[in-house]
Amino acid sequence: MNTLRIGLVSISDRASSGVYQDKGIPALQEWLAQALTTPFVIETRLIPDEQPLIEQTLCELVDEMGCHLVLTTGGTGPARRDVTPDATLAVADREMPGFGEQMRQISLRFVPTAILSRQVGVIRKQALILNLPGQPKSIKETLEGLKQENGEVVVPGIFASVPYCIQLLDGPYIETDPQVVAAFRPKNAIREIKS
Repeated sequence: MNTLRIGLVSISDRASSGVYQDKGIPALQEWLAQALTTPFVIETRLIPDEQPLIEQTLCELVDEMGCHLVLTTGGTGPARRDVTPDATLAVADREMPGFGEQMRQISLRFVPTAILSRQVGVIRKQALILNLPGQPKSIKETLEGLKQENGEVVVPGIFASVPYCIQLLDGPYIETDPQVVAAFRPKNAIREIKS
């Protein structure tokens, strides 16, 4: 069985030097634990905003650790030190622009400055790499989308498309808790669950 491997990278000068506690990785771990019903293992990295180091970390997680999905948090704005998207694009084989577009679409519901975000989604070898926002609340909204009180999805989150994308990259079949985020696949890509 091909176990789902997920790399989590928090990119922050201050958190990596101990000035304050990193909130990105714990928020991602908590969200994944609720959202995924498929077993998975996590590799975590907390690093400063240094482009060569970010590139090296992404390559290590994909090439050596065999991650199917790598989620980064932080470093996606226009400030000079925000180099996460640049590092991500530098190690990419292909770009997946829909992810960045949808993340900004979700964030624009809350703040007009969402257009300043440079988040990208890319493919490197067998892996999908996604740049997420830095704040735990924004991470959750970006991944699962915006819902009404009754649970109806108003704006789809990006994670609804992740399981099928990884399936198309010959990765493991990923299942989610539909109460958190429903994985979407074309009918011919849905597998029956063996009980």
